[in-house]
Amino acid sequence: MNQGLENLGLSHDCGNPTGHQLRVDSLTVRYADTVALESVDMRTRCGRCVALVGPNGAGKSTLMKSLAGLIKPDSGGITWRGNPLSRSTAEIAYLAQRSQVDWHFPLTVRGLVEMGRFPHLGWWRRFRRVDHEVVDNALELMKLMDLAKRQISALSGGQQQRAFVARALAQEAHVLLLDEPFTGLDRPSQELLTELLGLLAKGGRLILAAHHDLASVPDIFDEVLLLKRKSVAFGPVAEVFNEKNLNECFGERRVVVAKSKVEI
Repeated sequence: MNQGLENLGLSHDCGNPTGHQLRVDSLTVRYADTVALESVDMRTRCGRCVALVGPNGAGKSTLMKSLAGLIKPDSGGITWRGNPLSRSTAEIAYLAQRSQVDWHFPLTVRGLVEMGRFPHLGWWRRFRRVDHEVVDNALELMKLMDLAKRQISALSGGQQQRAFVARALAQEAHVLLLDEPFTGLDRPSQELLTELLGLLAKGGRLILAAHHDLASVPDIFDEVLLLKRKSVAFGPVAEVFNEKNLNECFGERRVVVAKSKVEI
């Protein structure tokens, strides 16, 4: 992974990156009488890797699904590149938690990655040469070509996550939303996924991930949103990922940050 981004195929031309801004403005989401998110604000853009951090029930998954267009907010809004989110769904890829996926569905790795091309196909969904080339490239980049014919149920946890990232690459998504992508992965798989996500961000994509391992936040992410139904703090990790904000976010737990190590 020491080649240039363009040689790897990870470079993503987003034109003027300052125009590729994701804005969350006063977002409020309710489930019946329960408030899941209340007046959440965030501003970020392509080229960054953002962690969504908070205790269980803080609204991380709800925010993810709202950003993916799967949940309609009660108030507030989300815009991407200055337009309502509903106009940009093809540019946003959502990767759900692995526990929510039916891994026994009879689908090969290639079949999963090919699904990423569906937004680009016509009415008859006929694959063109360019579609096959994009799928092959995504499989190569995620080191999955040798596993292309394997059923997704036969993959390891790390391979499953890479298969979903490959689907997002085949979709040519600008924004990747990952819900707890590192959960259940062994250390080598975590390290490989960390490296790939970092390269994707450097190549011009926007990565947002719900994340629960506080100790690894400074090593993986550029920005962090501390969430407890409301926005506790948002900004560069070096500025907002501190004891004061973490203790406010996690309540009575004692959070200690020292020398880039976080303990609870």
